[in-house]
Amino acid sequence: MDRRAEAQPSMVPETRYARSGGVNIAYQAIGNGPRDLVLVPGWVSNIDVFWEEPTLARLLTRLASFSRLILFDKRGTGLSDRVNDMPSLEVRMDDVRAVMDAVGSQRAALFGYSEGGAMCALFAATYPERSSALIMGGAFARRTRAPDYPLGPTVEQHLAFADQIERDWGGPVGIDARCPSLAQDERYRRWWARWLRASASPAAAATLVRMNMEIDIRHVLPAVRVPTLLLHSSNDRTIEFGASRYMADHIPGAKLVELHGIDHVPWGCDCDAIVDEIEEFLTGARHDAEPDRLLATVLFTDIVGATERAASLGDRRWHDLLDSHHALIRHELEHFRGREIDTAGDGFLAAFDGPARAVRCACAISEEVRALGLEIRAGLHTGECEWMGGKVGGIAVHTGARIAAQARAGEVLVSGTVKDLVAGSGLVFQDRGVQSLKGIPGEWRLFAVEH
Repeated sequence: MDRRAEAQPSMVPETRYARSGGVNIAYQAIGNGPRDLVLVPGWVSNIDVFWEEPTLARLLTRLASFSRLILFDKRGTGLSDRVNDMPSLEVRMDDVRAVMDAVGSQRAALFGYSEGGAMCALFAATYPERSSALIMGGAFARRTRAPDYPLGPTVEQHLAFADQIERDWGGPVGIDARCPSLAQDERYRRWWARWLRASASPAAAATLVRMNMEIDIRHVLPAVRVPTLLLHSSNDRTIEFGASRYMADHIPGAKLVELHGIDHVPWGCDCDAIVDEIEEFLTGARHDAEPDRLLATVLFTDIVGATERAASLGDRRWHDLLDSHHALIRHELEHFRGREIDTAGDGFLAAFDGPARAVRCACAISEEVRALGLEIRAGLHTGECEWMGGKVGGIAVHTGARIAAQARAGEVLVSGTVKDLVAGSGLVFQDRGVQSLKGIPGEWRLFAVEH
């Protein structure tokens, strides 16, 4: 299983505190790159919980590969001191300077996403001697529309979101607009809700949203004189692309890069493109991320006779049955600590960091789907896999797929590697003999699990 799913605990930096006007600001620093990069969060944050989500941990780790990355929670949010009143942009600038002073950073590039971008622009214009570059992702100069600024939501629409926060806080508020690519992933939804709860109280989060309505730094933009990079997706559902185009038109020499994903948060589907652009902007070159190579057990499943069953049931009943099948498999994956990698039609690909749990999960799935009137075939193999951006590849994955294709109806078929690794686990196997696997070199002894 991808070790990033546990946020690589040995890589998580220590949380420290900087003093800013009597308020304690939580911060972290990671990486030994030749330049400092301060990440200014959007709406709310919790720098400890950040590392619990693999997609976000990946963003931070990649940024730290070419910089000393400095993270912090704004006052009133996350691990920083709670305050009676939400701070102005000016006070937040003081907090950034305090954190930079605490880590001994004389000059840094600033990367602000969403509402964090406005404060970064103000900081760069006010303190150019401490700003080597300005980077904004999905940001804005003004949050709501005005007669001379036909961008963004109306005041009424913006306030409606504040009302939703106070009504629905505790759940994954705002996920559908901010990270739609993962909005249906139950594991991610739970993390999102936990992150929000750990970042701010309902009242504080709603106050921040209402305060954002007051942000308007349009008059500051021409005073920004540091190298500036603007990153924004044309499909952003939270802040429309025109907000960054406006800033690019008013910041001298600014570079605007149009992305094409559907997520607002920078750790979403545009994550690698965002990091590539930032790395090239700051260093003059980009380096493709090397895949992680980790030992994992891969599980493939598919429904036996799916085409015939779909034809006999009709589209609506078949899709209802598939929904039940998918929910059952996801429940078992969660129970056995498996990670869903991909779903195509009626098949699943999952990965595990323990082969015995993988086998038991496959057996549980095979038994449970019979209650739905279905049978599956399943195949497992353990080997070194390549992990990149939450996806898994390599010869071990292809081998697992070929083994699954050899399985009979209701059978859980494993490679000899899996059988050897689970010795002593109490699992019992039947020898299915030596077989050739299409496209895979050599001959493979396969075993069926008795369950």
